[in-house]
Amino acid sequence: MSAFWPAEAEEEAPRKKRAPWGVIALVLLTGLALIRNGSGEFDVGPPQPASAAAADSHAPDSTAAGAVQPLPYAVPDRVRIPAIQVDAPIMPVGLDAEGWVDAPPPQDPNLAGWFTGAVAPGEKGTAVVVGHVDNHQGPAVFYGLGALKKGQLVEVARKDAKTAVFEVYGIEVFAKNNFPGDRVYASKGTAELRVITCGGAFSEQNGYDGNVVAFARLVEVR
Repeated sequence: MSAFWPAEAEEEAPRKKRAPWGVIALVLLTGLALIRNGSGEFDVGPPQPASAAAADSHAPDSTAAGAVQPLPYAVPDRVRIPAIQVDAPIMPVGLDAEGWVDAPPPQDPNLAGWFTGAVAPGEKGTAVVVGHVDNHQGPAVFYGLGALKKGQLVEVARKDAKTAVFEVYGIEVFAKNNFPGDRVYASKGTAELRVITCGGAFSEQNGYDGNVVAFARLVEVR
């Protein structure tokens, strides 16, 4: 059963109460049941993060001079990651009837989902954008996510006509059965973004055994 909320309704409806991150970490991983295409040109699989791309161990000081001020709430509309040729619309995704986080429909390879149980991209806190790595036809929106490098940009256009620009400071792959939810999702006192897709080893029986996570922080508002 789908629990997607239409973008038009989300703009007018009261904001949903956010679930605790300890719960979200588990349901998000379970909810991203993504598929690797098993034939032809894409048998090599998506790129995986290099060990040197691990996230910085120290978070930025939210009171540092020159820090970008977080934005107020606004529904995100589009995500662009120029370094890996991503330019995709964003739809809101929530929890389904069983409490799992929905992913965007897999039949549309160029579609990302914003998890509405977290903050909006650009707000203070950690926003979450998810998407498929591939489908039965081949690569999908975040196929190249593991190839991102520190310093590259993720741009999120919002429906308030502002664009929140985030700089990647880490890209890692984590096993789904040992996912560091607090490290990935906890607020650092600034506006941050996590972009998540599937990754790691793949088997026909179980799919991918991990999640690729891009860590990014707000550095500019356009």
